[in-house]
Amino acid sequence: MLTEMSTASQELLKTFEHLPDSEKREVASEIIRRTFVFDREDALGDEQLSALYAEFADEDRRLAEEGIEDYERGLTGEDSR
Repeated sequence: MLTEMSTASQELLKTFEHLPDSEKREVASEIIRRTFVFDREDALGDEQLSALYAEFADEDRRLAEEGIEDYERGLTGEDSR
């Protein structure tokens, strides 16, 4: 996929990969906003989008915490063997 992109696009993606996760989400959100122009009346407003992003971030955080807890339980099980 990267071979079909311009050099500038490839460099942008390389730089993006070095950002902290929180900044990656902000940059991705801004790119999405700039890419998709909502010209329909029923399009989501900034407040609705912000609420959805917050909800998704909370869900992502919860799933990550559950994954870490499962991982810790697995390590504890291995240690007790």
